[in-house]
Amino acid sequence: MSSSPRFRRIAAAAVSTVVLLALLVLGTQVQVPYAALGPGPTLNTLGTTKVADDGAVVERKVVQIDGAPTDPTTGHLNLTTVSVRDGLSLFDALGMWLSGTYSLTPRDQVYPPDRTTEQVQQENAQQMTGSEENATVAALRYLDRPTALRIASVGPDGPAVGVLRAGDEVVRAGGVPVETGEQLRKVVGDNPPGTVLPIEIVRAGARETVSVTLGAHPAEPDAGYLGVVPEVVNADPRLEVTYTVGDIGGPSAGMMLALAVIDQLSPGELTSGKFIAGTGTITDEGAVGPIGGITHKTRAARDAGATVFLVPARNCAEAVSDRPDGLELVKVDTLDGAVDALGAIGAGRPAPTC
Repeated sequence: MSSSPRFRRIAAAAVSTVVLLALLVLGTQVQVPYAALGPGPTLNTLGTTKVADDGAVVERKVVQIDGAPTDPTTGHLNLTTVSVRDGLSLFDALGMWLSGTYSLTPRDQVYPPDRTTEQVQQENAQQMTGSEENATVAALRYLDRPTALRIASVGPDGPAVGVLRAGDEVVRAGGVPVETGEQLRKVVGDNPPGTVLPIEIVRAGARETVSVTLGAHPAEPDAGYLGVVPEVVNADPRLEVTYTVGDIGGPSAGMMLALAVIDQLSPGELTSGKFIAGTGTITDEGAVGPIGGITHKTRAARDAGATVFLVPARNCAEAVSDRPDGLELVKVDTLDGAVDALGAIGAGRPAPTC
């Protein structure tokens, strides 16, 4: 006996309800293998930030300089960040994608499967520490303040073991003055393996010359190899630069931190009272490198009130593709260039743009 039309309608409605409930459960509870990237907080490197200290909330300068006279600053030099939303349900992911504010990326590009979330966060913190150190050195070199090239560590099986020591200050290599790790690597690499290279150092306050027989570079067999990790450090024992950026990680704040140091330690104002934001990695030689999430950072900067954004040259094409209204995109590839561009903006002259 066939079922009645009314029974079939009831059965169909029941099935539909079950399917909808199942989809609702899947959409709200099942996580998708994606993370959402969007505009993150911005922080004025010339200003202050609130941090927890022994159970109390205190206000500290983002870039604190002690041991040297500082010049008053105004305006903004905001570092910018990208927010990351993890643990997304299907509905979360769809909603963020449809909002136009967030972009979706495979989760393993943010949190590689061979590392835990805690390990990624620790790596980001270490990158920020390295970025702060480079920012200090790059700024001091720009200002012609004393820095020193030192040996941070010596490889246990490298050519320099037993000759160079951690803490040695390197003055010359092969008779050539060296002030940065890149300069040292170039001198060493320009000599073939087997070269006996004289290296002038300062050890325990005394200057001496040692000789290292160069090995072959693992990646370039025809280039000399020293087997050390060099670092450039502040050589003024009175000067101390301290950064307080909260839980911001990664290397992309380097350029803005360096500009904040320069602004405080030099006469005049880099900002000319304007709201400047930007991003970019920094090397100890002052080279500005590209970063990820540039369009999220420009949007965050404009929402915060910025009118000018310093863009690493290699990020320009992407930045222009989604430029927020009212935001001037200024192209930079060195710290010197960033300072020059800010000077041009303050004087009403054209600056290099994306």
